Amino acid sequence: MNNNLLNIFRFIILLTIQILIFNNINLFGYINPYPYLLFILLYPVNGNKSVLLLSSFAIGLLLDVFLNSGGVHAAASLILAFVRPSLFKFSFGLSYEYQTVKIADKLSPERVTFLFLAVIIHHLVLFSLEYYRLSLVVDVILRTLSTSLFTLLFCILIIFLIKPSKR
Repeated sequence: MNNNLLNIFRFIILLTIQILIFNNINLFGYINPYPYLLFILLYPVNGNKSVLLLSSFAIGLLLDVFLNSGGVHAAASLILAFVRPSLFKFSFGLSYEYQTVKIADKLSPERVTFLFLAVIIHHLVLFSLEYYRLSLVVDVILRTLSTSLFTLLFCILIIFLIKPSKR
């Protein structure tokens, strides 16, 4: 029950912070961080997969409602939640098989690889659906890379802020 309350709290807080703060950050006119992805990425490895898919869709859909973006966040969040187990397997190997992975632990190359790939996949889907023109593929790639780096920086900072200190 405690884990469910933590996930509900994380859902509400990340969605609220995304809508009120991060959507108003617009660096150079087009770079916008999306740390709401942390809800999907920090969801427990052994958690219910159906709940993850439904809640990922819900957080994306609610963000789409507030941004009037036509469902691109819902689609990108759902795809990220769907490929998350494959990203875990690729990044962590046997640690994932034994379900001993915790993203909020100390920063390691495996965790950075996982976060980076997840953010890149989400943003590539998001901006591909947003632009939806083959003639704008260079814009999609540039915006994906620049926004992914900015989002990754904020995600790592937020993980360090919420990480419980070991005393």
